[in-house]
Amino acid sequence: MDRLNLLSVALGLACLAGLNLYLTVFATGLAIHFHWIILAPQYQSLAILGQPIVVIISGVLFLLEFFADKIPWIDSVWDAVHTIIRPIGGALLAIQVLGHSSPTLDVIIVLLAGTTALATHTAKATTRLLSNTSPEPFSNIVLSVGEDAVVIGGLALLHYHPIIAFSIFLTALAAFFYFAPKILRATKVKLWLVWRKLNEPAFFHREATLPLNLPAKLAPVFSKQNLLGETIAWAVPCVSGRGRRIAPNLFGALVATNEEPRKLTFVGRKGSKPIAQTIELDGMTIAREPKFLSENLVVFPAEGRGQKYSFIFPRSRAAEVEKIGDYLRQNLTRDSPAPSETHFQQAAASSGAS
Repeated sequence: MDRLNLLSVALGLACLAGLNLYLTVFATGLAIHFHWIILAPQYQSLAILGQPIVVIISGVLFLLEFFADKIPWIDSVWDAVHTIIRPIGGALLAIQVLGHSSPTLDVIIVLLAGTTALATHTAKATTRLLSNTSPEPFSNIVLSVGEDAVVIGGLALLHYHPIIAFSIFLTALAAFFYFAPKILRATKVKLWLVWRKLNEPAFFHREATLPLNLPAKLAPVFSKQNLLGETIAWAVPCVSGRGRRIAPNLFGALVATNEEPRKLTFVGRKGSKPIAQTIELDGMTIAREPKFLSENLVVFPAEGRGQKYSFIFPRSRAAEVEKIGDYLRQNLTRDSPAPSETHFQQAAASSGAS
């Protein structure tokens, strides 16, 4: 049981170090230095964390992280710098708990603790990157305070119930890895949008020309699904948002055909699996939804509740999105009374609110 407790404490500290290495060391060292906790004989190797020099240095570094962690984008830069520091720090903490019993065990613990710390660091960094796409800073502050609270609570639980604490950490990591593909796809999209925003100006009033051909890597997908042989009216690269039977954050293209102007098809790939999902536009309303990093095209029912679809374009493609909206609205109103400007504004406002 003692060995299991030691291993739980070692890997638990590594896990918390992946969230906030300096707070983990500072809080533990402070508790040891002021005798708020009494180390059991098997944990005497951690007494070094209570040395004044260790407490002071970790406290200063935690103070720097406390402020950097609450500023949008600065926190992501800080996380990038600590991609190596936190796993190494977590591994060193784990070795310190177990002591240097043998070189073989040291290597095993370094691998386990480093991987554990890297996993929690990755979860933290990707969550922060996704939150940074919102223009308000409050989500960063809430996340930072929440992470600090998790570290303090985790240290207390490790002290009193190390096995239970590590079991909770393992469950949280398992959940992260289960959702990791979705999280990584969302992160990839956000990085792509940031890159496009920084490198391409948004020409809102330019004359846009919609592409007539699919990107080469997507053409085979459409040709397999397009059994009736329709010709492409336009095909604009985008990223999938929400929508029935369309996974979010997939790179692909939105396609309209000359033969079926009241339908849209999203073409993309999910891993090696091709996707071609058709959307019926009858009874739907089209709206643009400007965001901080993107210009979204939203398709939703004109009346009542129903399925909503959204497609994400870089902000630099705003003119193309406007032209797509005009094209779709013209085809939707060809056989019905044209909606008033007030109706369209209300639809757009309703879409943004949802």
